[in-house]
Amino acid sequence: MSPRINHFAAAPELLQPMLDMEERLHASELEHSLIELVKLRVSQINGCAYCIHMHTHDARANGETEDRLHLLNAWHESSLYSVRERAALAWAETLTRIETSRAPDNTYQEMAAQFSERDQVALTLVITTINAWNRLAVGFAMPHPVDNKATAA
Repeated sequence: MSPRINHFAAAPELLQPMLDMEERLHASELEHSLIELVKLRVSQINGCAYCIHMHTHDARANGETEDRLHLLNAWHESSLYSVRERAALAWAETLTRIETSRAPDNTYQEMAAQFSERDQVALTLVITTINAWNRLAVGFAMPHPVDNKATAA
């Protein structure tokens, strides 16, 4: 796969507000581990290899376990995620698939029971920004880094 354009080089001033948003969200009350799980799950749904690679590595570097990373795609069937994480992941999925989910009240209520109003906004913005990053990376065919040890035999 060849990249189409380097969006960071083409329009850095247009991307700066998203980078600023990322800084603010990482400074929010949301747990870093929760942010990484949400970003990774949304990236899985959107099929963004670049972001899956990035957020898997970021989560691992911050102490996330291999089992939780491997089972994230099937979090509904796993007991490894807390009630708070499950509420965030459900909210992430419903907003990422908003064209079919329509963000139902029950999913919102489960999330709202776990997060303050301020954190609800922060979580929703985490979901919004990772969806935007996914669209940039997939749309412009941004390749993920490749470690020579990881290449297929």
